[in-house]
Amino acid sequence: MKKTYLTVLLMLCASGAMASSDNNNSTQDQASDVQEQASSTNSFRITTRPEIAGLWGMEIPNNRKCIEYYNFKNNNDVVIKSGSEWSSGIYDYQPARDLDEQIPALILQVKYDNNEPDCSGNQEDQTGEISQYFVKWKNPYTIDFCSNAKAEQCFATLRRVLP
Repeated sequence: MKKTYLTVLLMLCASGAMASSDNNNSTQDQASDVQEQASSTNSFRITTRPEIAGLWGMEIPNNRKCIEYYNFKNNNDVVIKSGSEWSSGIYDYQPARDLDEQIPALILQVKYDNNEPDCSGNQEDQTGEISQYFVKWKNPYTIDFCSNAKAEQCFATLRRVLP
């Protein structure tokens, strides 16, 4: 009888310990799930890109067969291809705060130029040059480069090739 009593008592204690262990594991699993949900809830990242980013082409008035390309990348790098010439550098696009007052500005700095003839036939090493333009948006696919903030003296028209 004592053996039966002890056996039943041990079985009850063992099943109670197992139930307690299962509850602890279940509580730990639930806490782990909550942590995973919390960490994955805000795992996305929003990045913005300059509205000028993309590939733009400009026809050269004296040489309609040749198009000068400007590839404004998201990371503010720019690659320019004109005839046999290609150059690379950095740009800073500054949107206008008030379009009634001024238009956006674009600053380009050429870091490398291969010193080959461009679409106009000019051969000039532009490495190190810094240029400032003002950008007049005609529509989302066409912009003009202008020499002043009032867009009174625009000298080049670029058309979007790729977004």
